[in-house]
Amino acid sequence: MFKKINLQINRLDLVIAVYIACIAIAELMGGKTFPLLHIGKFTWNASVAIFVIPIIFSINDAIVEVFGVARAKSVYRSSLVTIVIFMLFSFLAIKLPPSVRFKDSEGAYDLIFGQSIRIAFASLTAFAIADFLDIIIFQKIKEKIGKKALWLRSNLSNFVSQFIDTCLFIFLAFYAFNRGLGDNFSFLFSLIIPYWLLKCFMSIIETPFVYLAVRWLKGEQKK
Repeated sequence: MFKKINLQINRLDLVIAVYIACIAIAELMGGKTFPLLHIGKFTWNASVAIFVIPIIFSINDAIVEVFGVARAKSVYRSSLVTIVIFMLFSFLAIKLPPSVRFKDSEGAYDLIFGQSIRIAFASLTAFAIADFLDIIIFQKIKEKIGKKALWLRSNLSNFVSQFIDTCLFIFLAFYAFNRGLGDNFSFLFSLIIPYWLLKCFMSIIETPFVYLAVRWLKGEQKK
């Protein structure tokens, strides 16, 4: 009489959903920074995206490990489409006039979602290149040492790709064209190095989750 409702979710679909969610969080909410560490008069700030960026690269590694490079590249390309859609719709949404009911909050809405074109371009470019490199580097290391030492393969690929991601984003977003090359380099690398080291630290902490994700995804394949 009553049909049984199937609430089962494919594990890979869930992992990809988390992957896309982390990308959306990084793109839409990563503009906020928070004080992370105080050393004397110096305050080390970090973007809130620091909590999700290592997850993105770790999911890459898990998908490559279980399903191969081709599937990981497909997920990566799909994520780029998602970012472009977010960007285009954000531009459309802030350009549309508000109704009377929401007129008072229009300024705050535009401030939150109206990220500058330069920041959006820097973020998209850095992610597109670094995420693709993460997949390639992880696979190349796997070809060299085989399936052993997943922790090493995952972290090495993450360290390199996240360094590229950090360098590209910082340079594209904050390079001052009205200042000299030396002044720019000293300032930008003062941001790049600590932020990259923090990403590496987060990647190490999340290593056990890579193992759990791989085991969990392989478990469904055996069914």
